[in-house]
Amino acid sequence: MDTPATGGAHPDAAFVTGVAVAVAATDGVLTGWSPGAQRLLGYSAAAAVGRPAADLLASPLPEAAREQLAGQEGWAGTVVLRRRDGRPVECRLQVLPVVAGGRGAGWLLEAVSPQDEEEGCEPGPLLRWSFDQSPFPLAIYDAEGRFLRVNARMTQQLGASEREVRGLRTTEHMPDPGFGASERAVDRVAATGEPESFENYVRVPGEPFAHAWMVHVVPLKDSAGLVHGVQLAALDFSEQSAARERLALLNEAGSRIGGSLDVARTAQELADMVVPACGDLVSVDLFDAVLRGEEPAPLPVGGPLVLRRVAVRPDMPGLVPIGDVARYPEFSPLERCLVTGRGSLHRITDPEIARWLAQDPDRAALASRYRTHSLLAVPLRARCTNLGVVLLARMEPSVLQYTEDDLRIVEELAAHAAVCIDNARRYTRERTAALALQRSLLPQGIPEQAAVEVVGRYLPAGSQAGVGGDWFDVIPLSGARVALVVGDVVGHGLHASAAMGRLRTAVRTLADVDLPPEELLAHLDDLVIRLSVGLETAAEAPTTDLGATCLYAVYDPVSRRCSLASAGHPWPARVTPDGAVDYLELPTGPPLGLGGLPFEPVDVELPEGSLLVLYTDGLIEASDRDVDTGLRALGAALANAVPSLETTCDIVLKALLDGRPADDVALLIARTRVLNSQHVAEWEVLPDPAVVAEVRSRTAAQLHAWQLDELAFVTELVVSELVTNAIRYATSPIQLRLIKDRALICEVSDASSTAPHLRRARILDEGGRGLMLVAQLTERWGTRYTGTGKTIWAEQPIPSRGGPAR
Repeated sequence: MDTPATGGAHPDAAFVTGVAVAVAATDGVLTGWSPGAQRLLGYSAAAAVGRPAADLLASPLPEAAREQLAGQEGWAGTVVLRRRDGRPVECRLQVLPVVAGGRGAGWLLEAVSPQDEEEGCEPGPLLRWSFDQSPFPLAIYDAEGRFLRVNARMTQQLGASEREVRGLRTTEHMPDPGFGASERAVDRVAATGEPESFENYVRVPGEPFAHAWMVHVVPLKDSAGLVHGVQLAALDFSEQSAARERLALLNEAGSRIGGSLDVARTAQELADMVVPACGDLVSVDLFDAVLRGEEPAPLPVGGPLVLRRVAVRPDMPGLVPIGDVARYPEFSPLERCLVTGRGSLHRITDPEIARWLAQDPDRAALASRYRTHSLLAVPLRARCTNLGVVLLARMEPSVLQYTEDDLRIVEELAAHAAVCIDNARRYTRERTAALALQRSLLPQGIPEQAAVEVVGRYLPAGSQAGVGGDWFDVIPLSGARVALVVGDVVGHGLHASAAMGRLRTAVRTLADVDLPPEELLAHLDDLVIRLSVGLETAAEAPTTDLGATCLYAVYDPVSRRCSLASAGHPWPARVTPDGAVDYLELPTGPPLGLGGLPFEPVDVELPEGSLLVLYTDGLIEASDRDVDTGLRALGAALANAVPSLETTCDIVLKALLDGRPADDVALLIARTRVLNSQHVAEWEVLPDPAVVAEVRSRTAAQLHAWQLDELAFVTELVVSELVTNAIRYATSPIQLRLIKDRALICEVSDASSTAPHLRRARILDEGGRGLMLVAQLTERWGTRYTGTGKTIWAEQPIPSRGGPAR
């Protein structure tokens, strides 16, 4: 093939329509120029021939094209040429080598222009119009990732014209790191020929804020599959993304809000949820009644709205602190949203906001300081009850104004949170009632005891299970003895508290008849069984099993003996005066309510000053430790016991409990005392009526020694009656014992198990008035049975000047 003459047209070019043809020498200088080329670029043949072909390129050829041409190979691809008037034109260029005499003689250049396609083929203008007028931003890159063409929508997003970006890579025009994903995707598609799609959230130069984009990147291939460029299409799906985020936010709210039954914590969970997802600042204010678990009162008429700040995020200087009162005027958006039951959105420039801020200079100063520009006021309302309000704000540099979509999502979040807050309020009410019942059923103060110094603590559970049925008690017994009780009813809530109250009352009643520990537990076990099956009230059986554990101990300060029995309860701890700690290994009987099995007592002698520690399982059990670990921890804490029992209690609770316990805890610590011979006098009495006078004399002498002469007359009469009855109706041995405690106690013991009965004697009866006199002259009297017989006792109060010496 011979090279065409300089300045002439290619012989075949005369009939070529829609194709621009040119010929170049081996050095790239144009040697031929067709009318199609003139029509495409505006250069005449005279003006074009002799110019380097490279001068007509608006951007350099791709690296792959340069490598192929350097190897004398053909190449085809899309290029952008520059017309004579300076305007760019995109063409499909094909370069073919011209061979003469077996070696390269030049190049044949063929370019198909969009205009010629428009003139020669009907789809041409449709394709161009489709690209230019597409509502989606479109861009075409060369094989090296440089802009070639962008449509009108893309120029708006780029904030630049096609000429300004042509030949640039994406990050050369938009250096923000967020656009690196697009540039890397274009490079990968150009290299692999495989399309890619991805989501990106960036702010393009032509928009004031970030949008969510769905980006599609596809290769542009010829019929042979060779990639000559890449097309990028971007779809703004911010609304769909926002809807999806709102749905995700609502789903997340189900797991993040309302995980506890604590009002304040639930409010804070709502605040943490909406910032920063729905705003820059949020405050949650509730009625005080809600925090107390009560039903809020109707909205005030003609007065300000008074709420309690419960949650805020972030905690910025100048805001109403958590726990303080927040007041809003009656015309404020917050009160209005409570009246209407619907949220509202506002610009900071709205008249009602301007009026509000005009009457509240402090709030106006905050709005100005933090450059607040829009607000949302949303009620917290559940079950037709107003609980409080949520106020959300957006501030600069955020430029997004609140929209109706924002209001809807916050209203849905607030509605979910309001139900959770109302559930927490109802739980608070029930818990407060159960706790009040529980505390009313516990000792309202432990009276001073001669036998022991004692301190008790009750801690309700901090979990959602509610108040349980743990209790302790200290019961004075006859003979200066004392009963120490700790119990735990199975379950939580009002029914457990009520059951605990019934059991505590039963224990006190049974203790009053001086039953030994094992017998008392047996009677208590029978009562629990009767309550469980409804026999006690002739009602239907409870829906839940009634069970309990109990530890009952009786300490005698005269003998220093302590008798204990357990119904499924943890062993008590003992701390001797030298600081040694151990656990009294009791035969642990079955829990109360099982029936059929006996309880076994254990008698131990406690030195004066010993500590006896009774507790419920909530003290030693926890989710992160087993019982053995808890017992070791309790022993270690008791090893650090100090003289103050209150301080020792604090040491134990701090060592074993981390914050609010998961289960109720009852703790009772008693330090033993001893009544020695200075406070106790006892004599053996012969079964002879003649010794009664001698017994009265000894009694009077002992009272004189104790400086209790004012009690001598009554005491002699009581001793005379009780000893006479024992001699007349009982069997030996007979013993008289006087105990000087906070009362004067007179005890007569014998070997008979027959108890005397109080009766009213008739006028002509010669006897039967003895016990009546004893009952009338003393404060208390009674009978207790022992393993060898019985003891009849009577107590008289001692004047305050005659309290027991220590």
